[in-house]
Amino acid sequence: MILIHDGMSRGHTNTGWLNSYHTFSFGSFQDPTRMGYGPLRVINEDRIVPGSGFSEHAHAEMDILTLVLSGKLTHKDTLGNIATIAPGEAQLMYAGNGIRHSEMNASGDEPAHFLQIWLIPDRQGGEARYQQVALPSPEASRNWTVLASGQDEQAPLRLNSDSRVLIANPLDGMSTSVPTKPGRLTFLHIVEGLALFDGERLTSGDGLQITNEQAPDLTWITDGQALLFDMPQ
Repeated sequence: MILIHDGMSRGHTNTGWLNSYHTFSFGSFQDPTRMGYGPLRVINEDRIVPGSGFSEHAHAEMDILTLVLSGKLTHKDTLGNIATIAPGEAQLMYAGNGIRHSEMNASGDEPAHFLQIWLIPDRQGGEARYQQVALPSPEASRNWTVLASGQDEQAPLRLNSDSRVLIANPLDGMSTSVPTKPGRLTFLHIVEGLALFDGERLTSGDGLQITNEQAPDLTWITDGQALLFDMPQ
């Protein structure tokens, strides 16, 4: 089965300081048909106004991946980590038995635009930890490149589940395969750009949910960026 998640039908929260779109149910947006997909629980596209952000709050038992698209974020947590995350960088925080953290816009005059992704771990408990890496360059990741994994010890970021997150930065005119495996779940999220998928136009915020089925390639009409989630059922 292949299901297209239309980015225009995502949940939406606008509090003034935060403008957020939710691929899956989150906060006041609750849709029983969109409660996540396998271990993938949250894909939020957030914009935070200058001088604001998420003040200190708690998490537990979740892998939380953040990719900054524009602007900058300042991260602080109760492990003592203080870091600035800029475009071209990603952070992964495993909440473990519990952690408190804040994510604030690091600029006084520029909005911060980023993706926040939650993945449910296979293994509960353990110590919280924080990782931050540079994304692979667009030139080195025209096709799928592993960003985070619980399988591959060489992955830049280490997940606490039998899942992988891959990134691609294709150019206009390129074709991108949508790899699927028997017994695995696949979700593809368009970060930016315009592509054709089996005659359908996909653009920023759209997603593909694929279960036990081969999928046609994406054909890019513009330069783009996409994330691929390969997960256990």
